[in-house]
Amino acid sequence: MEFEHSHSHNNSFSTAFKIGIGINILFITAETITGFLSNSMALIADAGHNLSDVLALAFSWIAIIISQRKPTLKFTYGFRRSTILVALLNTILLLVAVGFIIFETIGRLRNPVEINAGSVSFVATIGIIVNGVTAWLFMKGKNKDINIRSAFVHFVADALVSLGVVIAGIIMVLTGIRWIDSLVSFLIIAVILYGSYNLLIDSVNLALDAVPENIKIESVRDYLAGLPEVTGVHDLHIWSLGTTDAALTVHLSTSVQTNVSFISSIQHELHTQFDIEHSTIQIEFGGMDDCGNKF
Repeated sequence: MEFEHSHSHNNSFSTAFKIGIGINILFITAETITGFLSNSMALIADAGHNLSDVLALAFSWIAIIISQRKPTLKFTYGFRRSTILVALLNTILLLVAVGFIIFETIGRLRNPVEINAGSVSFVATIGIIVNGVTAWLFMKGKNKDINIRSAFVHFVADALVSLGVVIAGIIMVLTGIRWIDSLVSFLIIAVILYGSYNLLIDSVNLALDAVPENIKIESVRDYLAGLPEVTGVHDLHIWSLGTTDAALTVHLSTSVQTNVSFISSIQHELHTQFDIEHSTIQIEFGGMDDCGNKF
């Protein structure tokens, strides 16, 4: 028996993806043009970072749509794992953005240029608003899907980065110190690396079929072992089918003969208590207990 997992929370974010992608593309275009005209590496770096986030947003949206396609004879689990692959791709995009920003920032340190700090501060202020609104769009679902969470975290970080650029612009206006722009660029790099670290770890864990972070396998084992009919729990495996769905297989030894309703009740509790939608349970009457004793 499988419990149908509702994709309504993903569908509800379709509008959020459209709005988020649209307003950020407009902002990135304005930010890039202003960055080049103002000779601000911090602004260009922020635009590069925002571009990687928009691409990540687009890929996440595509992956969620693909993941909802029905299983086929070849892909019997469907296409849910595409969301995991996209999470890994998003991390790679972040690292590419870091490489670009480092290269350009070092070049500007070697060859300083005059910076229009006023334009930098104005555009970065708009960035705070744009990134803040985009983060708000995904706040509701940040605990349900790693791709939604990464979108939320990225745009919160972007809002903070834009705030840093504003502060740098104000300092340059007041002091005329141009290297502040490069300093902010390196701070942006630090923010990107910090934000991508947890995403990378979570994505790799999901790709390697690790137990999902929101499920404690010890608690699942204790629940199964605590059932009056169960004398042994063997071959317990829990992994992610995608960024939202978890699956379980287990072999249970019992002291009494059981029926389909026994398995159904376990599956219901696994779904209710541990958010495991897909469970396969093998029952062996009079099997071995955990210590290897025969019943």
